[in-house]
Amino acid sequence: MILLVFLGVVVAFALWAVGIYNGLVTARNAFKNAFAQIDVQLQRRFDLIPNLVETAKGYLSHERGTLEAVTAARTAAQSGLSAAKASPGDPAAMAELAQTQGALNGALGRLMVVVEAYPDLKANQNMMQLTEELTSTENRVAFARQAYNDSVMAYNNKREVFPASVVAGMFNFAAAALLEIPDDKAEVREAPKVEF
Repeated sequence: MILLVFLGVVVAFALWAVGIYNGLVTARNAFKNAFAQIDVQLQRRFDLIPNLVETAKGYLSHERGTLEAVTAARTAAQSGLSAAKASPGDPAAMAELAQTQGALNGALGRLMVVVEAYPDLKANQNMMQLTEELTSTENRVAFARQAYNDSVMAYNNKREVFPASVVAGMFNFAAAALLEIPDDKAEVREAPKVEF
């Protein structure tokens, strides 16, 4: 009889641990999926930028430095995204992604300031369409980032509360990092202004 009670306790404990483990795996997969949505939107953004630069190039021939800065920032941002895709939630990867996206935001913002000085370029149908798509994409990136951060918070909460913290520690469920733009860079917090 005592053996049956002991076996029952062991089985109940095992089922409890499996349930917690499965919940942690589900939460981890949710934040990775949310990061995949950020990836989709950032890729869309990266695809728009060369067209934007090409459209502006004819009008801004003496602003080559601005156009080259946007292109260089795009390349760096793609590199930051690749690092983050390899390890979503990793603090170093998320910091690099935030830094490179901030630099790209700054470069795009400077380009839009320059574009404002060229009425013909502002009135160009292709430029108007591209800036509208870029604005829409920036909004999608913001929503995807918020969904990712919400998923990371849910995962981190789940792995830190007792008794799940015991199972998380046993199976090395590491904390995931939010995708945050640093507070000390106020200009990074602002989406590029693409109004005409």
